[in-house]
Amino acid sequence: MQAKLFGSSGVRGVVNKDLTPILAVKVGLALGTFANAGKIFVARDARTSGLMLENALVSGLLSCGAKVFCLGVLPTPVLAYLTSRLGADAGVMITASHNPPQYNGIKIFDGDGTAYDEERQNKVEQIIEQENFLLADWQNLGGAFPLNESRLYIEMIHENVRLRKSWHVVVDAGCGATGQVAPAIFKSLECKNVAINAQFDGFFPGRSPEPNAESLKSLSKIVGEMGADVGVAYDGDGDRAAFLDENGVFVDFDRVLAAYAAHVLKKGKNRIMVTNVEASMCVERMVEPYGGKVVRTKVGDVYVAEAVKKFDAVFGGEPCGAWIHPEFHYCPDGILSSALLLKALEDEGKNLSEFVAEVPAYPVLRENVPCNNEVKYAVVERAGESLKAHFPRYTQISTVDGVRLAIEEGWVLVRASGTEPLLRLTVEGESLKAAESIMEKAAAVVKEVVEGFRR
Repeated sequence: MQAKLFGSSGVRGVVNKDLTPILAVKVGLALGTFANAGKIFVARDARTSGLMLENALVSGLLSCGAKVFCLGVLPTPVLAYLTSRLGADAGVMITASHNPPQYNGIKIFDGDGTAYDEERQNKVEQIIEQENFLLADWQNLGGAFPLNESRLYIEMIHENVRLRKSWHVVVDAGCGATGQVAPAIFKSLECKNVAINAQFDGFFPGRSPEPNAESLKSLSKIVGEMGADVGVAYDGDGDRAAFLDENGVFVDFDRVLAAYAAHVLKKGKNRIMVTNVEASMCVERMVEPYGGKVVRTKVGDVYVAEAVKKFDAVFGGEPCGAWIHPEFHYCPDGILSSALLLKALEDEGKNLSEFVAEVPAYPVLRENVPCNNEVKYAVVERAGESLKAHFPRYTQISTVDGVRLAIEEGWVLVRASGTEPLLRLTVEGESLKAAESIMEKAAAVVKEVVEGFRR
């Protein structure tokens, strides 16, 4: 695990190596202590280790006197929505999202369905480190109860998304947590939907739990053969969605994010949207002509959600398919995003390929530079100073997550990996030639700084 127990997506690691039942019990004890016991919702994705970790976590919560409601296998956004809707003090999702099957994680949400921020995560972590648990007397132990209220989430989408057209949708749940809820929602919206990989299976035999162009080749073929309007795929817990157009072509994450952001900003009074520092500059190119403003955050949906709240933004999203719709709740929601995208296509009178066609596509280059964990943050800081000297005509600088320089031909970002001894270097250019030129210069600068720390 990282030096810090909680990352931007809660506690996460390889099961029985990094994330054990012993640690899960301690997280339950710490949360029960921090939340003054109270009413806690717990759900899990379809991973084979989910029930084991849930039982351990719940044991810790019960020992603090918490009243725990076990929701079973559910998508993360459903757990977050129900936590807020039904007045729980906290919600806990046991999931590793898009990671491979040997991973699992524990993500905590507060009473309004927002993931715990760094401050609250640090307080929970401090309780774990100090083992300062407030155990209940034997006669005041908590209780655990089953709860099945996913219909409330389905009804929420049905009531708020009205489609005029019977869309032909192929839904790929990837054997993850969306296998029951997502098809039920498209059915309630009177879509003609075909579901594949809809059975719960924690080994993810259908495809990788991370939906991308490579893992969705089978879905692409099915969409084309069936003549469907759109293909939709989710990650392991349903907080991310990927889309295929009517031709079965995978739609670039950045471009569909930018197209949808522009659509939302055109309609609303609020002109602010939020994304992270790694998102393409095509986002600005799409929203600024409508008077929109883009706020950029650290990488991680927790930070995007915080900024959406802070700036009262109309929309937030990351270029991995994690979109936040604050009108409904503050958790990234792949299923809700799918339904709202269909509504946007109806409003625009376009199919999906037309919807993204006007979004400019810019080449992006990435390179990882090995760097010891002990010095990687200091290296980033010094590399930022050196990059400014080598790109003196930069137009904007951001240090919210590493160092990001906007320059005339594109931008460059250097940031420390949160999980590995690496620096992540990302470049986007107006052209491939520009991107390659920026990367060549930036990579040389960063490697020189890293070498300097080794001497």
